[in-house]
Amino acid sequence: MAPVEPDGIVPPIHNLTKRIEKDPRSDYNSQMPPTIIVLMGVSGAGKTTIGLRLADALGWEFFDGDAFHPPANVAKMARGEPLTDADRAPWLDRLHALITQRLAQGAPAVLAASALKQAYRERLRAGHHGVAFVFLQGEFELIYRRISRRKGHYMPAALLESQFAALEPPEDALTIDVAQPPAAIVEQIRAALGLE
Repeated sequence: MAPVEPDGIVPPIHNLTKRIEKDPRSDYNSQMPPTIIVLMGVSGAGKTTIGLRLADALGWEFFDGDAFHPPANVAKMARGEPLTDADRAPWLDRLHALITQRLAQGAPAVLAASALKQAYRERLRAGHHGVAFVFLQGEFELIYRRISRRKGHYMPAALLESQFAALEPPEDALTIDVAQPPAAIVEQIRAALGLE
């Protein structure tokens, strides 16, 4: 299922420090299944890969947050420069507008977005119920190997350290170990969020 921006244009798809041993259900409290799932984590954690599979399994639409970055952000990351909070503000606003639109339409969606800091996640969720965050967590070495092999993506591997440094692991999200096969991750997410 291809990602789609709010205006209907299909953009190109680009594609923690410890292993999780506990039941992922313990990380997420929800009475009702969500209608917006935000897959968060550092670049290379598998947000797009898992997002596409999850959306396909649920029959939902998938949106790749990378496609919502302003051109200036893309150029900055391509130069190996980390984004600041000010750089991310318009990106977060666009994603929040997307979430607002989808909820108003009653149209469920899976969104891939790094959302590394608690303030970013609060900005995305602001004023809304039915939004669940899923933290795709992995060890630095595993993620670095993945991102080093990626082709055609503007995020260079050298920026990964800055992403891990900026990461504020969430306390109110479902946490999933990305060392598992994608199919197993999708099934864990569905089971934990009551979407089987």
